Amino acid sequence: MAYNEFTTIGKVQQKFQLIINEGIRFLPNVEPIAASPALSQFLEEGIPLAIATGSEKARSELIISPILLEIRRNLKRQISLFSGEDFDVDIASGLNGRCDFLISRSSIQSEIEAPAVIIIEAKKGELKKGIGQCLAEMVAAQKFNQERGNSVKLIYGSVTSGTIWRFLRLEGNLVTIELSEYKLPPIEPILGILTWMIQDI
Repeated sequence: MAYNEFTTIGKVQQKFQLIINEGIRFLPNVEPIAASPALSQFLEEGIPLAIATGSEKARSELIISPILLEIRRNLKRQISLFSGEDFDVDIASGLNGRCDFLISRSSIQSEIEAPAVIIIEAKKGELKKGIGQCLAEMVAAQKFNQERGNSVKLIYGSVTSGTIWRFLRLEGNLVTIELSEYKLPPIEPILGILTWMIQDI
């Protein structure tokens, strides 16, 4: 088994004895963050191109990556960002495979170091199908941090097509799934939410 085989919330819930809360809003009223002129210009061209192409790779490269790079710059490169990285934490439990995006609060970029705090799963279609996979990766991040003695209280996750974002939170064995979808554009609320998540850990 691997992350991409957790195709439903139920599979992850049963495997790791998770408690699922839906419909409870955990995101506060986060202050939007203005995009730099460079990001705004890039997304102005990148979003239509990613939508027209339609692939997950295009959406990752033309929408999601530039947003995460902007956040890293804004935070003075005190976080590390990984894309398409192998994250083999517990093969016997199925916690292995590649994460689309992983953010760590370590500034070391050469390898993933604890604490891993945000997992982002890119999907081109229905976001619901990516929630199980994202949850499995969040459980892996939690275990990864614990094994390295750098546990954090919360792990955040997002499943996104680039233009639509859904957010999740893992605390212990309690999962909270926001039912609201956040659309991009505008970019400012998404920048605010992701930055808040990093700083809230």
